[in-house]
Amino acid sequence: MSNTHQEVKEYYGKELQKSEDLKTNACCTLTKPPKHILEALNQVAGEVQAKYYGCGLTIPSHVNGLRILDLGSGSGRDCYIASKLVGETGSVVGIDMTDEQLAVAKAHLDYHRDQFGYKNSNVEFLKGNIEKLDELHLEKGSFDVIISNCVINLATDKQKVLKDAYDLLKPGGEMYFSDVYSDRRIPTNLQQDKMLWGECLSGALYWNDFLRLAKQAGFTDPRAVEDKPITIENQEVEELVGDIKFYSVTYRLWKIEGLESDCEDYGQAVSYKGEIPEELLSFKLDDHHVFPKGKILPVCGNTYKMLQETRFKNYFDFYGTWDTHYGIFEGCGGNIPFTSDTSNREGASCC
Repeated sequence: MSNTHQEVKEYYGKELQKSEDLKTNACCTLTKPPKHILEALNQVAGEVQAKYYGCGLTIPSHVNGLRILDLGSGSGRDCYIASKLVGETGSVVGIDMTDEQLAVAKAHLDYHRDQFGYKNSNVEFLKGNIEKLDELHLEKGSFDVIISNCVINLATDKQKVLKDAYDLLKPGGEMYFSDVYSDRRIPTNLQQDKMLWGECLSGALYWNDFLRLAKQAGFTDPRAVEDKPITIENQEVEELVGDIKFYSVTYRLWKIEGLESDCEDYGQAVSYKGEIPEELLSFKLDDHHVFPKGKILPVCGNTYKMLQETRFKNYFDFYGTWDTHYGIFEGCGGNIPFTSDTSNREGASCC
């Protein structure tokens, strides 16, 4: 484990100096940022952006005033985007174990404070290993949202990362993160390849193993928000990985008591009021739950809770009770992820 951690530090601290140094496109964001993210990104310092190695969009909507934790914050790109979006009343904590990356992030604290017009910076960077969050003296149950961008695949004990993240979230909080997943388990010989691990490939979890680990950590009903296939575009690496297929996936995991292992039908429905600034016309919960403003839609019990027991409660009207159970809910998608084909998902939409 210690050798892997040291190799990751060297890869991201010394071997990689800018995004263009990556040998594959695994650590590349494949989705165009929405307007509010792009506006914040345009205010982020150039050096911070140049050392970005993420694979997705990791900041959900409606985060104003929230406390956010970024696991593997690197040069601070997502932290500074979040800093803008949470506003001066919110706060952001970034954790990374690579000195060179932390140095870049910390060097721009004052720059972004001035850019955003804040009296004091609302960002803090801590040196630490995301597999040892319990050793960083962070208060349990103190974060509204935990984000991470293509970093958990670099961890050797992913179960520990997920369990510690669950403990740090407030009730109703969420872990919203992007990472690389595979369609099968990675062979041991590839896991031992330093370059493949650093490129976010050989540490990728087989998707079914991720679902199992997430549920064991307490995140009973993982929801995929978006998935895209990764085209490695490096002949040498493609030959090494063979037929293994990789995907960049954004998940949201909720800390909600009472979620069930399956989508159950209680005859409930919701209607989106359309008042979240980033999603005025429709609200996207995940890749098969999009709620147009004003339309009453039936939902399973888990989806009902994800809207009623979180920060989104005031933006929905809720119908029904828990008095009668009607069996399995037929409207939710199954757990066959990473199709990148939303044509058969009712109400599906892209960010």
